[in-house]
Amino acid sequence: MIAIPETSFTYSIPWKSDNHHLGDHPGNQRGTGFEYRGNVPLVDYPDTRRMDIGRSLLDPFEQIQVRLFNQESPTPVYILCDMSSSMQFRGHARKLDLAVDIAASIGSAVAHAGDVYSFIGYHDKVLEETLLPLGNRLPELLAQLCLVSDCEDMGRGSEGVLEVPQYLGQKKSLVFWLSDFHMPLEHVEQTLTAMSAHQVIPVVIWDEHEISRLPRLGYSNMIDPETGVSRTLFFTSALRQRVGEIYAERRQALQQLFLRFDSPALYIADEYHPDLMTHYFEQYLSL
Repeated sequence: MIAIPETSFTYSIPWKSDNHHLGDHPGNQRGTGFEYRGNVPLVDYPDTRRMDIGRSLLDPFEQIQVRLFNQESPTPVYILCDMSSSMQFRGHARKLDLAVDIAASIGSAVAHAGDVYSFIGYHDKVLEETLLPLGNRLPELLAQLCLVSDCEDMGRGSEGVLEVPQYLGQKKSLVFWLSDFHMPLEHVEQTLTAMSAHQVIPVVIWDEHEISRLPRLGYSNMIDPETGVSRTLFFTSALRQRVGEIYAERRQALQQLFLRFDSPALYIADEYHPDLMTHYFEQYLSL
């Protein structure tokens, strides 16, 4: 069983939730919050606890006025987890295990905030057995993450991400997308387009050993974990350098794509700490 994270992160959302339930984020439903939204006659909102004596005395139609406030509301949070074969890479840690740790941290933060979350795992299709409907019972998420952690599938691609948007709700939500993004850029763009009604946070999980473990000189048999295609290459210092350049170019291309959708990425290299997520929200999504 995956343990409840000892530390969590804090977050806020830069929009007003239209959820009717009580929560901790700014909302646009009138209720018992602290954000003043205006005055209306008592006949339109019969709550004598909210009477505004001063405005009532000044009302030219001699109507009793009451103050209206926006209630604080919850927001849905979705955790999308890439379970394709490239996430099986093990350097400092297996990338999928790191994604599981991050998902547990997100679940803990969301539960503490009084929001609701859902989990969606995918590789070459959305994995129905991983789906967790919206809720905030952390033990259920941790039990589900145990199943995800047991996945050791090889030869699996990431095309299932194209199915993910249909599993999201209609209300604007936070979407954490955990992946190494070793997939065609057009798939990333197509998915971001389909999720454009939501605030997407791409969490890019990379490991420096993907480059540092390459041979310095000599032949090596390279196997694509998602397609199973094998290719023999003769490595030289120039080829190693070129691979490093390709990774840098890939990061730049991803970042430009994410920024087009107002979704700057959080890059996780080797290990994760909740403070990284707190700093992300302070930098990019502060109110």
